[in-house]
Amino acid sequence: MIPIRSLHACLGHHARIASLEHTMKGHPEVVDYLKQLLRGELAARDQYFLHSRRYEDQGLMALYERINHEMEEETEHADALLRRILFLEGDPDMRPAEFAPGKTVVEMLERDLVVEYEVRAALAAGMKLCEDHGDYVSRDILLKQLQDTEEDHAWWLEQQLGLIKRIGLELYQTSKIDKGHAAG
Repeated sequence: MIPIRSLHACLGHHARIASLEHTMKGHPEVVDYLKQLLRGELAARDQYFLHSRRYEDQGLMALYERINHEMEEETEHADALLRRILFLEGDPDMRPAEFAPGKTVVEMLERDLVVEYEVRAALAAGMKLCEDHGDYVSRDILLKQLQDTEEDHAWWLEQQLGLIKRIGLELYQTSKIDKGHAAG
């Protein structure tokens, strides 16, 4: 016969395990928001992908390399969101959100900057939502992405558009031709 104390201890242990298992499932609002952010990161990745190849096609290798790097970072952001959604037992939506790529150098830089501003606002709202639901791990993931967006991506794009205004598009584009690639 099992003593009552042992039975209660055993049942209490199983109840704690069941409770822990329940906490691994994310709050539905947080998971849904992370899914929206994932679609946005996939769209940003695709836009950067297209823009990087357009720069390459135009021989603007310095822009190609930088924007290709941005594409890789957006892929890393999407990966972090995807992993978190799966951990929270969500069903990821891998369809990129709609995006409107540019065709000229200025259009591409401006549209990339618009995307970064939209991402920044979405990440800030997502961080608040995560805090409201006590999901501090997801909030920290979004904080890291927000720092990348503000301190690297948006800042660099603002800098490039400022350069174009100060020195003109022709001189700017000339400065973005990698001499090693130009020699052919």
